[in-house]
Amino acid sequence: MTQRRSPPPKRRRVSRPRPLLGFSPFARCVLLSRVASASASASKPPPRTPPSSSSSTPHRREPKEEGIGNPKPLKPTKRIESSSDDEDDEEEEEQEVRIVLCFMLETVQADFGFFDPKPGDFHGAKLLLQSYLDNEPWDLSGFVDLVLNQTTVGTVVRLDGYDDDNEGDGDNGSSGGDDDEDLYGIVTALNLKRYAEHKCIKELKKFLLGVCRDENTKKKLKLLLEEQASQVGLLVSQRFVNCPYQLVPPLYDALFDEVSWATEDEPTQELRDSFRFKSYLLISRIYERDPNKPKGKRSVNQDEPVIYIKAEDEIFHELSTWSFTFPVHAEQLVPDDLKNYRQMGLVLVVKADDVPKFRDKLKSLVAAES
Repeated sequence: MTQRRSPPPKRRRVSRPRPLLGFSPFARCVLLSRVASASASASKPPPRTPPSSSSSTPHRREPKEEGIGNPKPLKPTKRIESSSDDEDDEEEEEQEVRIVLCFMLETVQADFGFFDPKPGDFHGAKLLLQSYLDNEPWDLSGFVDLVLNQTTVGTVVRLDGYDDDNEGDGDNGSSGGDDDEDLYGIVTALNLKRYAEHKCIKELKKFLLGVCRDENTKKKLKLLLEEQASQVGLLVSQRFVNCPYQLVPPLYDALFDEVSWATEDEPTQELRDSFRFKSYLLISRIYERDPNKPKGKRSVNQDEPVIYIKAEDEIFHELSTWSFTFPVHAEQLVPDDLKNYRQMGLVLVVKADDVPKFRDKLKSLVAAES
């Protein structure tokens, strides 16, 4: 009798992605502010800053791209004391910041790790998913719990080194520190039938049927959400804008490999069958040209009818059997070069049989951009 091979451990390392690729200037500053101390010692993780109870709060910048998740907040920085007057002090500090930033751009390298979801990731995952259903009031906390409690299929991305030093220090496997603040991305696939009775899934289905305006498409959607639900996986993929795009192919590889393993390794037949997906349902965001606005001279994308916020969504869209868009009502801050576009929600369905094509196309896309 042949013994079943156990799947390799979840933990993976994507070693030293080039830090300047795939980052906006602001995203680079955000990432570098979090990993600058890592450049001092390759073997020592960056120091952790405990939550502050003072009245001063970290500076935040509004998101450029609402559908991916807000940029990570900057942690408070310690001011350098000086005996000079205030104006000289500010000028010196600005000059020091520029010098340090230029130094870090040349030297900082960051390792990202893939890990099992855990309860300690709650706040970070909730931040990533806060605009998942536009500005719809729904049971987001319950949805985050579903994502984090499904550990056999699902991956979170964080700076490598944090989990090694802090795993098991707190309750329920969390470190008791700010692990959730180190979260840069999350991906999973939830069976719509398995979780059908959860409030968050009921509200998600209601939302999708409400925003679908085309009657023929709505019939397909209703069939998918009800009669076909046992074979449909809700593919949830969210990440911050400062998460390097080189991580995207191995992140999806991890997801689809785990789905395959789960059909063999889950403890019961019911659970094994719950991962035998025939279709994947995705909810994402795009920028669509606004027909009511003239083409701007400064727009670098003025010939594109659609701009994909996440590069892989263009591949999903090409492979989809059907899709629809809906207006986004959440407050948005649109970049200058996209001022003639409007942000739209995108819902699409991809056959599970087309996943191998997706994986190949995604790797080719990232390789071409590297």
